Amino acid sequence: MTRIYVVIPVLNEAGNLPKLMNSIRDACKEHSDLQFEVVLIDDGSTDNTREVAEAEKGDLSLTVLRHETNQGPGVAFQTAFNWLATRLQDDDWLLTIEGDNTSRLNLLKQMLHRSDEGYEVILASVYMYGGAIVNTNMFRILMSSIANSFVKNLLSIQGLMTISSFYRLYRGGTVRRLQAIYGDGILERSGFECMVEMVMKMVYLGTTISEVPLVLDTSMRVGRSKMKVLKTIRGYLTLATHKNRWKTIAQARQASNLG
Repeated sequence: MTRIYVVIPVLNEAGNLPKLMNSIRDACKEHSDLQFEVVLIDDGSTDNTREVAEAEKGDLSLTVLRHETNQGPGVAFQTAFNWLATRLQDDDWLLTIEGDNTSRLNLLKQMLHRSDEGYEVILASVYMYGGAIVNTNMFRILMSSIANSFVKNLLSIQGLMTISSFYRLYRGGTVRRLQAIYGDGILERSGFECMVEMVMKMVYLGTTISEVPLVLDTSMRVGRSKMKVLKTIRGYLTLATHKNRWKTIAQARQASNLG
């Protein structure tokens, strides 16, 4: 069976894990042709996140990778990608989702359909037609929208509605290609801007990317978002200083492969 690794960075998400594990089990039933492997990165939780995950996993295949201290989502994803470096195969799938129940797993069917059309990566987008952010304050929605548009223009990323969502489906071969060029961990940035960094690197490699609409309902979440908007925006701004270097690395490796 084709494997799908479900990668989830978490920080103090004990209250969200029972419902999250249930939603993954429902996805397993819907996609019985896929072998689900759940990879949870506990990024320095101070509650009983790990214990709840183990108690709620049921028949799920679960691996927990733990950081003793909180290091940020970028480092959490680096840890997962490093762990996958010797395991992930070209025909596997890698699904990254939020740990707070805001990633609706019933979208996976639509994402897989897009992959059948030839796309290598599919992003869940709140900004495309049919997507939305609901049950949150207008200031946060406004800041998110402004930041998304500004950062895309700053980094010259065209044709995508969203570039920062955690909720993504990758072909295994695409991730392996990124690892071959940028290192097993792929990412350098430790904050929430890491997801934009990965989009930049994929764009520089000519990765085919599509999107599906996501309605992000914050009422599904127990507790508050871990993302600090202004801190994240500052992180986005620093990406511009790395743009030329990452592009040069991609171009150099592609040129050497052609040679």
